[in-house]
Amino acid sequence: MNFDEIIDRRGTHSSKWDMMEPIYGVSPDDGLAMWVADMDFRPPQAVQDALQAMLDHGVYGYFGDDSAYRAAICWWMEHRHGWQLDPAHISTTHGLVNAVGLCLHTWTAPGDGVMLFTPVYHAFARVIHSAGRRVVECPLVECDGLYQMDLEAAEALIDAGTRMVILCSPHNPGGRVWTVDELRAVAAFCARHDLILVSDEIHHDLVMPGHNHTVMPVAAPEQMDRVVMLTAPSKTFNIAGTHCGQVIITDDRLRAQFTASLGALGISPNSFGLHAVTAAYSPQGAEWVEALLAYLDENRRVFDAGVNAIPGLRSMPLQSTYLAWVDFSGTGMDMAEFTARVEESAKIVANHGPTFGTGGASYLRFNLGAPRSVIVDAVARLQRAFSDLQ
Repeated sequence: MNFDEIIDRRGTHSSKWDMMEPIYGVSPDDGLAMWVADMDFRPPQAVQDALQAMLDHGVYGYFGDDSAYRAAICWWMEHRHGWQLDPAHISTTHGLVNAVGLCLHTWTAPGDGVMLFTPVYHAFARVIHSAGRRVVECPLVECDGLYQMDLEAAEALIDAGTRMVILCSPHNPGGRVWTVDELRAVAAFCARHDLILVSDEIHHDLVMPGHNHTVMPVAAPEQMDRVVMLTAPSKTFNIAGTHCGQVIITDDRLRAQFTASLGALGISPNSFGLHAVTAAYSPQGAEWVEALLAYLDENRRVFDAGVNAIPGLRSMPLQSTYLAWVDFSGTGMDMAEFTARVEESAKIVANHGPTFGTGGASYLRFNLGAPRSVIVDAVARLQRAFSDLQ
């Protein structure tokens, strides 16, 4: 577990590193890729060993008995999240963006409204629009520097064509870990309006010390007739390229509807992903995650201390994820100016806030899942780029 190791990802078909110059004009030769949400770390050795065993065998046929895969997910949910899961309630998709698309296909029709609490993960809106559905934005509100959901405002935004709410729990990009009361409240809101609640919990394992994530089936068990829970080990173990996500539905009626969509679209899992997940969700994987969280927490501390020392910049306190959400509004600069300083002067590529929807205009999102030396370098670059403010 050498998280300090610099692994050169250039020229490896890495979206994060090999697309930064075509999209942002920042060369990977002297720039820092802090945008795409994958980490610059290798996964646990157990995952490497499982994939190596596949290579050593050398035959890559269709995957058969998935009982060990399902058992590994159930073990993880019980030991990490205190939830006893029925293995029959698990469906597998090609990652969670694919899962969101399948949920839209299953429970909404073209023209239907889908509520998002913005700013939020940009792929949600992209998939909703691509499916011909409407994005209904309910802006989050800040209280003591942290995001909260405004369900009173949400009540006013609901119309007769709204069919679904997609919740990001924990929240990306703000890093909020929603409380049990907040989760129960949004589930009750969906019940009042007969909405499907899709709870995307992909960051459920990446929780900073002092905070605890509660999975939706534990928080609101009485509302599970409308809840669809999305999980994946891809963020936790840095295996997003395996495109293997889990859709967990405890309600028999909803699960039958979703399973029908999988069958109609010919969706079947990737064998590399199933092997990787089975190996990751293990005692060895849990030990690796504990070390990762300690490392990310220190990365967070270093980054926040350095960024918050720059007048006009504020990094939202990070309760979960490895994604820092930095507000530049205090500089008095418009987005074009502060983004140019980050990209052209500091040579850092971060996600642009407006892509996350209403409320993101003054923000950039920085990926902290990198060796400590990269984080230290990023802080120094940002301090130089905004040195005239200090």
